[in-house]
This record gives sequence, structure tokens and C-alpha cells, in this order.
Amino acid sequence: MKCIIVDDEPLAIEILEAYVAKVEQLELAGTFRNAVSAFTFLQQHTVDLIFLDIQMPKLSGIDFLKTLRNPPKVIFTTAFRDYAIEGFDLEVADYLLKPIPFERFLKAVAKVLHQPAASASQPQAKVDEDYVYFKVDKKMVKTRMADILYIESIKDYVKVRTPEREIITQQKISYLEESLPREQFIRIHRSFIVNREKIDAYSATDVEIGKFHVPIGRNYKNDVMKVLGKNVF
Repeated sequence: MKCIIVDDEPLAIEILEAYVAKVEQLELAGTFRNAVSAFTFLQQHTVDLIFLDIQMPKLSGIDFLKTLRNPPKVIFTTAFRDYAIEGFDLEVADYLLKPIPFERFLKAVAKVLHQPAASASQPQAKVDEDYVYFKVDKKMVKTRMADILYIESIKDYVKVRTPEREIITQQKISYLEESLPREQFIRIHRSFIVNREKIDAYSATDVEIGKFHVPIGRNYKNDVMKVLGKNVF
């Protein structure tokens, strides 16, 4: 099945390229940084599937899809939840929220292939674990969401802390806040997101995660207390 990737973020393209390479039923025909270039390509080539971002310069993914008379199957890949209803109105195959775990990618591809998700994976892929990839130098570092203790913003970078290591990648913390599962992660400060399952104790000013003390921002305090206070007796 020939596919293309349309996304204005180089990192997002790299991650999807790595995922596509693991699924032998998929053949990557091209990658495009904007919808206009993809549109030009499709005038002369036929593909079976598009991995399509929504918010892009020049032409949004939604508007681009509306221009195609006989569009191939489409899987939206976006950091924003707000377009899900419109996406399904356009009869897209699936709607993936960034950062996209490999197992979720497989489930979406399986819908298109009409096969169980497990059969599309390589033998070494573990589809029972929820994980994401972070770009570190020239490598894509696999990280289980359950292992993340907290995420700290450092200007245009974020530091992802796990029990075993510290991962630093170029990324905006607001992007991760929109993409990570809200039932598991909570932003408690302008510069910090924490894994709720890892919180050992908390006060009005900070949370304790093992040996780490993470501050609670003044503007976030009320919302944090409402969430954490649900299980207080």
C-alpha cells in the first residue's frame, strides 16, 4: 500500500517515516512539508493512504482533503483534539493525536489494511505498551509513558525525566500537554507536566515524585488541587 506523509514539522515526519518502515505492508512514496506540494504530487501519482497533519501553512489538511475529488484513505495526525468531529465527517480512516505511540499507529493502519493490528507489526514490536519516541541528536528514543516521572520546559527544549535517565529534546511543552493523555498527565506549572500516577505526596506549593520536588505554579494551583484532592479522605 503506497502512502505519503504531509506535515510541516520535520520531527513528526521523521517519526512517521520510522513507523512506516516497520510495517512491511506500507510503502512510503514521499513526504511533504505542505499540502500544496502534496497536491501537486497527487496530480501525477496515485497513492492508497495519506498521513495528514491538519494545521499547516498555506493550506490546512482539512481544506486540502476537500480539494481532492477521489481522495485515498486518510489518517489525520495532529496535536489538536478540536478537529476530530470534522475529521470523521470527512470520513477519514482514523484520527491520531501527537505524540503518536507506535501501537496506536498500528491500530490506525490496521483499519486501513482490514487486518488485526498485531499482524502488521514487526515481531519485536510490543503493542501492549503505550510509548512515544523522542528525538535525541540523530536517534529516536523510545520511552514508555508509564515510565515518565515529569517533563520540564527549558526554553525551546523539554527535559523528560524517567527513573533511569533524562531525555532532552527540542519540543514545546504546550505541544506535549495537548498530546499526552489527560487522565495520566497534568500540567502543574508553566514549566512542568507530571505523571499523576507517580506522585507520592503533595502540598500547596509542590508535588513529590520520589526524590524530586516539582513546584506548583500559582496560576495552576486551583486546578491542580481539584484534581489531586479527589482522592483525599
